[in-house]
Amino acid sequence: MAQALIQLYLTVIVMIINKKFFISGFKSLAHRAPNMDTLVALGSSAAFVWSSYALFEMTTYSDPMDQMHVMHTEFYFEAAAMILTLITVGKMLEARSKGKTTDALKSLMKLAPKTATVVRSGQEVTVGVDEVEKGDIFVVRPGENIPVDGIVLEGHSAVNESALTGESIPVDKAEGDTVSAATLNQSGFIKCQATRVGEDTTLSQIIQMVSDAAATKAPIAKVADKVSGIFVPTVITIAVITTVVWLLIGQSFGYSLARGISVLVISCPCALVISIPLSFFGGIGGASSCGILIKGSTYLEELASTGVVVFDKTGTLTQGTFKVTGIHPAEGVTDAALVEAAALAESWSKHPISLSIKAAYGKPIDTARVTDVQELGGHGVTAKVDGKSVAAGNARLMEKLGLTVPAVDGVGTIVHVAVEGSYAGYLLISDVVKPHSADAIRALKASGVRKTVMLTGDAQPVAQAVACLLYTS
Repeated sequence: MAQALIQLYLTVIVMIINKKFFISGFKSLAHRAPNMDTLVALGSSAAFVWSSYALFEMTTYSDPMDQMHVMHTEFYFEAAAMILTLITVGKMLEARSKGKTTDALKSLMKLAPKTATVVRSGQEVTVGVDEVEKGDIFVVRPGENIPVDGIVLEGHSAVNESALTGESIPVDKAEGDTVSAATLNQSGFIKCQATRVGEDTTLSQIIQMVSDAAATKAPIAKVADKVSGIFVPTVITIAVITTVVWLLIGQSFGYSLARGISVLVISCPCALVISIPLSFFGGIGGASSCGILIKGSTYLEELASTGVVVFDKTGTLTQGTFKVTGIHPAEGVTDAALVEAAALAESWSKHPISLSIKAAYGKPIDTARVTDVQELGGHGVTAKVDGKSVAAGNARLMEKLGLTVPAVDGVGTIVHVAVEGSYAGYLLISDVVKPHSADAIRALKASGVRKTVMLTGDAQPVAQAVACLLYTS
């Protein structure tokens, strides 16, 4: 009797904690639209009611052996509690998976700046980003995030768009170019006009896409909903028929009811209905935490039949970090002198190309030796190093200085250097392929993907070199 009472008390506690199943299940049954909660509620309630009846019935027995027999065959308190517990654990895991998607959304939202510097009545005013209207003029200084989508009216700069595109190389922006909210202005001062604000910005649309993906049901989940609509009333009917049949063939009411309860208990933790949403939430949430945005459950399901996979190059197949892979000085110039001149000229720049040159120099930069630094958007930099004029940049910068550059032998980004108006040579800078990229491509093909494609805006020789490296390594 003591063991039976303990089971009774513990089961009541579990049922109170999970009362939402009974509320939802019996409401659905009253509205003639039974759902999975109805099965849970009926199965747990039937097991509890009959077990309670058996407990009271035990008090009428005088023989302890008869009491023991009833206790072992007529108690289903553990079934009533475990049905609720197992379903609750499944719901908890589902909530945790949803939480991963929520965390990804929060991370995206943190990218957006809270304030913007707009020009009103000729004065710069700091306002909340929600107060920026389409057509407003706003300014962004080096090191600041761009508050809304817009178009550059004045200035030149390099903008880091990796937060939105994954592309680690800053994009040069000049008059007429577009900029996006949450991207980082790395160098020059720019004045822009707002074109898309609030929920219309690119960042807001990405956030909405991730949110919609978590709420969208995949085709197979919709099939499961239809199945459960037929499944639940069918199970209830079978349970009733089972009980009646056992009664008709002469079994006791308790024995017959136990068989009907078994049908409900076995059927209610429906793996199809629980596992499908859980797997989709887990997939979308887990992918989001790894920086992969899945547009919806439909697309996640279709991944199983994917035949072609397209990769971005920079920052995906490659590390998005650069290093000097070739030093080509002009006649009469040493390797060390060429790297030193370029590193000092680039000393104030935060561009990844500049950082790679300074890394190749390998010594502390004495900025006191550098004066009159000018960053020329889309071209390079000019500066005075120890009083001598130094220019480091692309071929267009050399042409502006009236210099002819030689034919370049190598694949990568070329930085030409001029000292005191004379061509000093060039540095070859290349992105580094990620060590596991080739393994990932091989694994995809082994899993049934027919074709992998690298899509890049880089020069064709660079793309071909990376492709060859990935497919031969």
